[in-house]
Amino acid sequence: MIGEQQLQEELTTAKKISAKPMLWVSMISMVMFFAGLTSAYVISMKRDDWVSFDLPQAFYVSTFLIVASSISLFFSQNFLKNNKRQLSLLFVVITLLLGIGFVWQQYVGFNQLKSIGLFFTGPESTVSTSFIIGITFLHVLHLLAGVLVLLVVIYNHFKYKYKSDNMLGFELGAIFWHFVDILWIYLFFFFYFIR
Repeated sequence: MIGEQQLQEELTTAKKISAKPMLWVSMISMVMFFAGLTSAYVISMKRDDWVSFDLPQAFYVSTFLIVASSISLFFSQNFLKNNKRQLSLLFVVITLLLGIGFVWQQYVGFNQLKSIGLFFTGPESTVSTSFIIGITFLHVLHLLAGVLVLLVVIYNHFKYKYKSDNMLGFELGAIFWHFVDILWIYLFFFFYFIR
């Protein structure tokens, strides 16, 4: 019985030790993926059929929302460290709502592009709009994964799984969310300055 309990504790410790490095490896692979896509974008700009256009207004709004969501998650984590569970839960829910707002604004941005005749595919599409919509959509998919992570964090918050001395799951979710935030800021400024 003692051996089984000790084995269980060692497995739990091993999971804790390997969790953050595994997350960092997956984030590095995502950086490489998006670096490849933005490199292909730069190379494609030399094409004769390249069309430059202003980013949709909704992309500016979504940028504000995702930065605000990272700030609210930062406050949530600090409240949890200080054993202010209710405030921590409130701010992680605010983070979730801001994240959903980001996704909605991305959808609005896609529709704004369509309204001025810029499409992802089809005879009316251009290489530049296909790149911007495609890359942005792939980022939205990563952010939706972040929304699922936030839902798990909120669920675990309700189950009292996080404490000031046991925040690993919360920290992993926060690292991923901040990463997706930074990734969007990179993409936004990339599209803003490189057209």
